[in-house]
Amino acid sequence: MKKQDFIKAVAATAWLSQDAVSKTLTSMIDVITAELKAGNEVNITGFGAFKVSSRASRNGVNPRTGESIKIPSMNSPVFRAGKTLKEAVR
Repeated sequence: MKKQDFIKAVAATAWLSQDAVSKTLTSMIDVITAELKAGNEVNITGFGAFKVSSRASRNGVNPRTGESIKIPSMNSPVFRAGKTLKEAVR
């Protein structure tokens, strides 16, 4: 499902305009992104949690040349599904 399909489905289910759902979804993504940038965790009860995970630097190999390279440390977003979501999918 693509973003526009998701917006149409939510708009139909919630009896809202697609424009309102689109603005709400964009705002939600912006808030989650800002919180993760600040190093905070975002918990949505019944759905899951977004957090930032730190990855240590490591050595890797360039698959084309076989050359050894150093991969720098970085922060990566992580989503952990909540109990309700896990049970619904099972």
